[in-house]
Amino acid sequence: MLEYNEVKEHKYIIFEDEPYEVLSSHVFRKQQRKPVNATKLRNMLTGRIVEHSFQSSDKVHEADLVKGEVKFIYTNRGEYWFSDPADPSKRFKIEESMLGPQIKFIKPNSLATSLSFDEKIIGVKLPIKVDLKVTEAVDAVKGNTVQGGTKSVKLETGAEVYVPMFINEGDTIRVNTETGQYVERAN
Repeated sequence: MLEYNEVKEHKYIIFEDEPYEVLSSHVFRKQQRKPVNATKLRNMLTGRIVEHSFQSSDKVHEADLVKGEVKFIYTNRGEYWFSDPADPSKRFKIEESMLGPQIKFIKPNSLATSLSFDEKIIGVKLPIKVDLKVTEAVDAVKGNTVQGGTKSVKLETGAEVYVPMFINEGDTIRVNTETGQYVERAN
């Protein structure tokens, strides 16, 4: 059982008899009242995002998720296809709405961690940092620092991120999949 203040980001809880991922939480006290934990939760089965405030008397169960390894194969019309790394014939698909925004940083044949609830795969977690190649980048223009010295580039997966001006087309960069931001240039 988790107390109201232990419901934090990146935890999985059972809320309304379904597994939820905690996207954000903020414990605060309004004037003379008891403290509350204002959270934003994502339903792992439907992808729906809800906001809920846990009171100091509330307790929730931590979701018992089983983790395994899967291999990403390809994407087609909002469906992401994965397979068992040991047996490529065991394929399955997961809808884009169930995967979250980090899925735009996955490339074919890369490994990820699957999350299963009641023997059904309900989500996939990527490594926190991935290396991706820059496929489209505009050239840096001298004196163009109005945007804080950054420019938008397109990666090999189709995702777009803001990077420093010195990043060129063909460079490999490291991206944080949780925030979607540039971290560093990879070797």
